[in-house]
This record gives sequence, structure tokens and C-alpha cells, in this order.
Amino acid sequence: MISLLLFKQIAQLFLAMLVGFCLVRCGLLKPKDSRVLSVVALYAALPCVIIESFQMDCTPEMVQGLLLALLSAVLIHLVMFLLTYLLRRPLRLHPVEQASVVYSNANNLIIPIVSAILGSQWLIYINMFVIVQLPLLWSHCRILLSGERTVSVRKILLNVNILSILLGGALFFLGISLPPVITGTMTSIGSMLGTLSMLVAGMLMGGVDFRRLFTSLGIWKAAFLRLVAIPLVLLVLLKYSGLARLVPDGETILLVSFLSAITPSASAVTQIAQVYSSDGEYAGSINVVTTLLCIVTMPLIIALYQL
Repeated sequence: MISLLLFKQIAQLFLAMLVGFCLVRCGLLKPKDSRVLSVVALYAALPCVIIESFQMDCTPEMVQGLLLALLSAVLIHLVMFLLTYLLRRPLRLHPVEQASVVYSNANNLIIPIVSAILGSQWLIYINMFVIVQLPLLWSHCRILLSGERTVSVRKILLNVNILSILLGGALFFLGISLPPVITGTMTSIGSMLGTLSMLVAGMLMGGVDFRRLFTSLGIWKAAFLRLVAIPLVLLVLLKYSGLARLVPDGETILLVSFLSAITPSASAVTQIAQVYSSDGEYAGSINVVTTLLCIVTMPLIIALYQL
């Protein structure tokens, strides 16, 4: 049942992406115009969703659930790091391909999906995945793509997602409830996240040379690892590890973590590649292919997970 709901929700998001694609291909907008929508999504809609997700009662069961989500996020990343390290030489994985395999698009795509198929009360657990992934993105991923060995702790801590999680977490543990007028505004702004993100993806896709997508073996190699191979390994780990029995609602919490891990490659990989290396276009091509294919792979993987 969840896999069918997932397919329906992804299909709706893809229609929004198609609108963005058509706006560019019809000459009404340019791919670079997507930056405005990206800023609105990153600095307005996403923080609102994150902070509002913490507006819940701080109960022992909730804290246990957050710890399980954090543990599963750490295990998932360890597995992805290990598999990528073991396969990088046999498969001759380029640094961009390695980063695209390890890092998933756990924010912009998963938040509207989880909210639609499970309910907004489960969004809080996505934050545990994000709080593990983001420091790695701006340390390991940047080092991998740039060759530099320095890490900016300041840049990690001042990331808008980290700041939103810290603020939301503080409100959660202190038991502070925001006034309805504020949470209502946050709900209204946050509801735009999925649509904005997919419009941006579609607009960027409108400027892609699709001939390259079908002629590069590396793109499809990275897509297979990101959307099929690693999700199947994680499926076995999470389904048969017994972790779900540790806390109430453990199965649903692990499902949220699993959904976060099987998404397309992170758009942040493309951004980092554009800034720190000359492979931004290649990273963007991998992101495009994995985004297009996930409408099929994600529902199928979830269907297997629920067997």
C-alpha cells in the first residue's frame, strides 16, 4: 500500500518537474532563473518544515525514536562508505560518481513524500539523517571532489539546515510551543518545498544535453549503485537487523531512514562539484538520471521492503 502511495506522490512531484522543464524548453525561462526558486526553497521553505517538525511533545518514547533514527542514519552512511570504498577500484569509480553514490537527496524530495504518505508527525526523524549527512557533505564530499584537506567547521555549523535543526531541537527539548499564527505561517510556506524543489530540478533539466546521458557508462553505473545496489544492501540490513524492535513504532522510523537513503543523488554534490572542481556538469547529469529513474526504483524497493 505504501509503495503505491509513494508512486502516486513521486508522480505528482514529477509533473511539477515537467512544468519547470517545459518553461525552459519553451524559452519562457532559462536554467539560471531557477536560482531564485532555489533560494526560496533553501532559506524559507526548508527551515520552516524543519523547525515545525520539532513542534511535538518531548516524551521518552519520542527521544528513543530519535536515537534509533540517529543510529540507523549512522549505520546507513557507514555501509554506503564501505561499499563505495570497496567498489571504487574494481568499478573504476570517478570521485564524482563516488560522491553521487554515497550522498542521497534526503531533504527536498523526501520531506514532501514522507509528509504525504506517512504524515507530518514523522518528519522529525528525517532530521536525524540530515544531521549525519550534512557535516559529511561539507567535509568528506568537498575533500573528495576538490582534493583539499581542510574542513571549515564554521561553514558546517552555519549551514541553514543545521541551524534550523538546532533551533527546532532546542524548542523541542525545552518544551516551547510556538504560537499558532507562527506555526500556521510555517505550514503555509513549508508546503511549497516539494513543488519548488521539483520546479528547480525541471528547469535545470531543461538545459541538459540528453545525448550525453545515454552515451556515458559512468552515469548509469553510478545510478545503478545509488538506486538499486546500495538500497538492496540497506534493505537487508534494516529489515533483518532487529533494530525495529528496540523502540515503539521502530518499523516506521526505520522506513523513514530507509526512504532517506534510497533517493536520487544529492543535488548538493552538484553544487559542491561546481564550486570546487570542473565536474559540475557531470555531477548534474548523474543527478538528472537518478531523479528520472527514482519514480520506478523507489516504489519497487519499498515494495520489497514491505514483503
